[in-house]
Amino acid sequence: MEKIKNGALWVFCEVQGDALLPVGLQLLGRAKTLAAESNRPLYAIVLGKIPQGGAELLGASGADEVICSDGPAMKDKLEQPYADCLIALAKQYQPDILLVGATPFGRAFAPRVAAALGTGLTADCTELSIEEESGLLLQTRPAFGGNMMATIKTATQRPQMATVRPGVLPLPEPAETTIREPIMIPYNEAAGLARLLKETAITKGADISQSKIIVAAGRGIGQKKNLKLVQALADKLGGQVGASRPLVDMGFCPYSSQIGQTGYSVAPDLLICCGISGAVQHLAGIGGAKKVIAINTDPKAPIFAVADYQIVGDCVTVLEHLLQELDK
Repeated sequence: MEKIKNGALWVFCEVQGDALLPVGLQLLGRAKTLAAESNRPLYAIVLGKIPQGGAELLGASGADEVICSDGPAMKDKLEQPYADCLIALAKQYQPDILLVGATPFGRAFAPRVAAALGTGLTADCTELSIEEESGLLLQTRPAFGGNMMATIKTATQRPQMATVRPGVLPLPEPAETTIREPIMIPYNEAAGLARLLKETAITKGADISQSKIIVAAGRGIGQKKNLKLVQALADKLGGQVGASRPLVDMGFCPYSSQIGQTGYSVAPDLLICCGISGAVQHLAGIGGAKKVIAINTDPKAPIFAVADYQIVGDCVTVLEHLLQELDK
């Protein structure tokens, strides 16, 4: 295990089914910059079975090395053995920074790891950077109900831990890599108290956090029937429909379409915001969008501050005109 150095930056890369989740690759893309700025080696950590070609993909996404720990206790992907395994690895190799995707699984098992290691954990970060003078990880996340942004440091305990929501960071451009196989570390401990009794498949639509084009509606859409215009535009552009929290709370849209601090973070190539005012809670979920078009009756709406194109007007009227023009 001479390749594994202490004081490194670790990124936990979650596997679902037979594939690596994109959030791990997103984290590696940002971590590569953080590692270079702080002169730390960067390791991708995979627990359980690594997919075929996974080590090469993680290397191409920025990892200097890929560490995989697997054993009988890992087969059902339960929180306790995963946490126990990562705790054991961290105690042995003492990483300085440990980043985890804020997926449902990551949110459940990362606090176990932090508590056992006696360190802090900043959840749902939207930005990560390195403090120049100290080399500490600066962990930025919404606070006080999303009304302000807090930057947090872990000054004394190690590792410095943070979770980052999927979709907040862009996917890195693949680079050349010499990594073909991971460093394998067996995990032979017992599975723990929990047992998997059965699994039930849940039918879901497409993941909005991975959509390249999103047409999102807010309270300004007025009535539920007007959502058919949003759906029509999304269909014509080959995208998906998103929604602000008020529409979900009113039952206009399902939670799977909710964008923002309490919903999904998105990073589409094109985001069209229809009648969304741009509360800070919503803006926290759209920071990765490459091009934003905003439609709102209020010329001072906060959404215009982050929009590349601003249309002042009633979103229903504008949508009707847009659809007419596209039909031509």
